[in-house]
This record gives sequence, structure tokens and C-alpha cells, in this order.
Amino acid sequence: MILGLRTAIYPAGDLTAAKQWYAQVLEQQPYFDEPFYVGFNVGGFELGLIPDAQPGIAGPQPLWGVANIATAFARLLELGAGQLEPVTEVGGGIKVAAVLDPFGNRFGMIENPHFDPSNVR
Repeated sequence: MILGLRTAIYPAGDLTAAKQWYAQVLEQQPYFDEPFYVGFNVGGFELGLIPDAQPGIAGPQPLWGVANIATAFARLLELGAGQLEPVTEVGGGIKVAAVLDPFGNRFGMIENPHFDPSNVR
């Protein structure tokens, strides 16, 4: 069911400055650039920036790839997880969701039709 890690999300209070900094660090421009999210393709994986979150040492929010997010979300709820973020279409056919695992951890998922496993290195 779980296909592997797809995305790590970093909070960025100043999205413009963060986009510029990460473009320099990664030596590329983002492939997805909206006021609510900026995404960079990094070796077949994604580094994402979001403006509406608090940066901190708690770390990024990984998103685990799934083939069908509605099915995966329902299954995790059946296994005792709590709903944290419902399945949401975020553009370009990409859907995300998150549950709270029984131990209090965020478990994020992504269904991304643009993910190409042949780019993973």
C-alpha cells in the first residue's frame, strides 16, 4: 500500500525569500509555484514550502506516496488512526491527506500522478 516517501514540507513564513533561497541551494527553480505552496523536484522527490505554518526544530512533514489516497485514508482510519487533514485536491491532480496515528504522530500521504519513480536516484 505505501509506495515510499515523496515529499518533505518545510514551513516558510516568508515564502518569497524561502523560494529564492531554496532555488539557490537546489540550483533550480520550482516546478510548482503558487501563493499557498512552492514545490521543487529534487532527485525525483519533492521539497515543498508552505507559508501558513510555524517553522521549528520539530522538522519537516514527510508525505508517504499512495496509489489511491481515498482508499489509504479510509484504511488508516479503520486501523485506529484519527482524521487530521481530510483528502484534499491541491491542484494538478495531486491529493494530500493526513491522519493522527494512535501514538499521536502526524502521518501524511500524497497521491501524485506526476511522480515518476524512474527519476529516483
